[in-house]
Amino acid sequence: MNLTLQRDDFRHFEPIEVRWGDMDAMGHINNACYFTYCESARMSYFAAVAMESHKEGAQHGPALVSATCNFRRQVHWPAHLIVGARAGEIHRRSFELEYAIFDHADGAVVADGTSVVVWVDYAQGKAIPLPEGLKEAIQALEGAS
Repeated sequence: MNLTLQRDDFRHFEPIEVRWGDMDAMGHINNACYFTYCESARMSYFAAVAMESHKEGAQHGPALVSATCNFRRQVHWPAHLIVGARAGEIHRRSFELEYAIFDHADGAVVADGTSVVVWVDYAQGKAIPLPEGLKEAIQALEGAS
């Protein structure tokens, strides 16, 4: 991911209040917490595109198949972070989400990452095509035509 990311590169944000319990024995945020912060942004992104309304079957929905995180700078409690989330490539059965976690105090990127979300028929246990309405909602949120 591009190290020169800025807040203006994103249209969707999730604020994160760092909790005391997010710290590890070294006094900085535990690496696993960053994945939870991205998960919170992913869930609010799903809500922003009304993901549930695009299901074409009761047993259809998203499944996370990949997640990465690059740790750029240590963060200590107390801190306020903002996770930017945006859609990357949209494929036939999946789409990528990109994240940047910004320190609210100075705007610096403290971490960034990606995830791949596949549309699944849970009953069959296999990937199926993304609903067209979902693709359109993602493009509308991202300001794409």
